[in-house]
Order: sequence, then C-alpha cells, then structure tokens
Amino acid sequence: MASTGNARTAATQEYLAALRNLVASNQKATIATLARRLNVSPQAVSEMIGRLKTEGLVDVGDNRELNLTSSGRAVADAIFRRHALVEWLLTGVVGMGWAESDREAHHLQGAISENVEMRLAELLGNPETCPHGNPIDVAAAKRRPPGVPLSSLSSGDRATIYRITEEAEEDAGLLSYLEARGLRPGAEITVLASSASLDAITVEGPRGSATFGLHPARLILVLPGKADPNLFHKLPTAQLSGSPT
Repeated sequence: MASTGNARTAATQEYLAALRNLVASNQKATIATLARRLNVSPQAVSEMIGRLKTEGLVDVGDNRELNLTSSGRAVADAIFRRHALVEWLLTGVVGMGWAESDREAHHLQGAISENVEMRLAELLGNPETCPHGNPIDVAAAKRRPPGVPLSSLSSGDRATIYRITEEAEEDAGLLSYLEARGLRPGAEITVLASSASLDAITVEGPRGSATFGLHPARLILVLPGKADPNLFHKLPTAQLSGSPT
C-alpha cells in the first residue's frame, strides 16, 4: 500500500503534485511539459519518472503521456490536501497573501504529520477546497459543479467567481492581482466588456473593474449568476478565536 506522502522525499512530492495539477488543468502531461513546469531538465524528469513508475505511482502511455496510477493519485491528493490546509491557515489565520502562502505551503506541507493534519482540518472546519476554490480531493470534486471559464462570458453577463484553477495558481502575479481586486471564490462580478480581437475581458467586481487577457481568464472558473454561498468555505471564526481547553 502506497504511503500517503509524508514519508516521501520533497522532490517526489513536488513531481506528484505537479502531475496532479497538470491533469486537473486538462493539460497533457509529458516529460517535456513537466520539465517546463518544474524548471528542471528533461533528463532529471525522465529519471524521476522512472523511479515513480517502479513504485507504481505513474504510468507512461504509448504516446509518452504521463498518468498517475490510482495509488499515485491517492498520494498526490494527500499532498494537495496538506498544501490546501496550510494555505487556509496562512491566509485565514496568519494573514498572509495568496502568492506568499502558496510558496510557504510548499515548504511546510511535507512536515505535517497525519495527526496534525487531522487536527488542522478540524480547526479549519474541514474545507472541501483550497482557498482558491480547487477541490481538496476526488470525492470533493465529484460533489461540486464544474464551472465555466471566465473567458466564455459576454458583455453584460453576471457570474460568481468559483475557482482559480491549479494552472492559474502557478502564476504568482495573477494570484496577487486577483486578491488585490477582491476576485476570490464567492465574489460576484459583471462583465463590462469582452473582445476576442483585443484579447481582453473586463469585469466589475468588489473592488472596481479588473481587466484580463483571455488566456488567464480561461484559467478562472465562474458559475453563471449568483451561486449557492454554501459552495464557498468560511473559516469557523469562533473556533479559531477560542482558547484551547
């Protein structure tokens, strides 16, 4: 039975998490795309994939596409779950920004024991998503609606920010811009203008207007109209502010 990630090396966790994010973003995972994502050489990726394949965590298809096995997906989900919990802690309790908390969560996720993970999840209200709205595991993903890309909306459309996808999370500048404009999951927006020829979409949100290129707008998922507020996790403030017994 595969370990759920705590005992694995930081490099192994990084590769499995990157593969998970590529698959979640509907991108083709190959040695070349993984090398670009991790900013390492194709040779280094090839060597690591060989080890992960031997461990039964990754399959390599006939077209050289990389896929997580069921065991590999379980390990990758466990890594993402700890990453998401640390992000909730850093953003909602410590007060860090999205981009900074994402960087710090990468350093801390491998140091969390299963006991601390369980207690942290309870403290944070057992979130189904990370702070950016991405499902914390396969079970949560199946319970939640898929959403549509912001780039698919037309002028005058109203929607609710739903997910800042895993691919968008890789762009620290985009994360900081979204946070500064108040465009977090649950925020209601109105499309002011959208133009394929200008490669731009402008929305009115909680903190005024914001303009995106259509490519980053494809990485932001929305729900048409006003979404069910129960889809968006709120930290249990009473529990977080209470003293331990």
